[in-house]
Amino acid sequence: MNDILFIEPIFKERLWGGQNLRTEFGYDLPPKNIGECWAISAHLNGDCRVKNGKFMGMTISTLFRTERKLFNYYQSKKFPLMVKIIDANDDLSIQVHPDDKYAKRHTEDEGKAECWYILDAKDDAYIIYGHQAKSKDELANMVSENQWKDLLIKKNVKKGDFIFVPAGTIHSIGKGIMLLEIQQTSDINYRLYDYDRLDEHGEKRDLQIEEAIQVTRIPHVNPVLRTKFFDLGDTSITRYVKNDYFTVEKWDVNSSFNHENDRFKLMSVIDGYGQVNGNSVKKGDHFIVTANVNYIQLIGKMSIITSYV
Repeated sequence: MNDILFIEPIFKERLWGGQNLRTEFGYDLPPKNIGECWAISAHLNGDCRVKNGKFMGMTISTLFRTERKLFNYYQSKKFPLMVKIIDANDDLSIQVHPDDKYAKRHTEDEGKAECWYILDAKDDAYIIYGHQAKSKDELANMVSENQWKDLLIKKNVKKGDFIFVPAGTIHSIGKGIMLLEIQQTSDINYRLYDYDRLDEHGEKRDLQIEEAIQVTRIPHVNPVLRTKFFDLGDTSITRYVKNDYFTVEKWDVNSSFNHENDRFKLMSVIDGYGQVNGNSVKKGDHFIVTANVNYIQLIGKMSIITSYV
């Protein structure tokens, strides 16, 4: 029985990307500015394939459709989560994502709540997280007048930080940050501002200002995260967030960890190496533990970001 599915990542060229994913994780990248690793994705814009066992070569979306028992018979048309690694060699655009209600009414996609675990950050690195406007009219006016310094809220970040980004939050990832992202399965980005940059064709990238203003939460409110810590022998588990969209945890394994499992889980090794149920794993590996796995045995010294619904 093929109970653990190792996933072949898909790499996306981005204006702000580079080659750090090769240096940091040993990925075989094309010689382009690669900004995103879609590590576990069933989205139509990047549908990853299984690279082991009897399901080898199958896309996650096909497997989710035809082998629903592997996923606790989860009731959804689409595989619910995506895992990415973002390598920001330059600032990303100022953007915002819609919630489910808006997305389903206006697009063919889902809404997009997401969260970030900061894998690395330069000393002066920061994100944009939120805004100062008190009404939609004020937001629209400040955008039209390019009052970005007064409108946007900057937040310094460092390695090991965790940030939850609810739908409707104006945000951007700043230059010099690498992060792991867990999100709803969606690829909707409404850009407010892109620093007047030109793409490879000498054109400015499209903005979606009207849509962005419509979906932005006003006023901005920082969500309250109730981080929980669990020490299980020599393994530490940090639960960063648990909501209707995802639960995200970091498992720090120092020698071995045995876990009784009751659901499918998405797992990304962000440091170290070891074994999972006898399979060798190392930093940069991504896999799905299916619902067939009743018992997860981890051996080694490694940190794993685990997400599930």
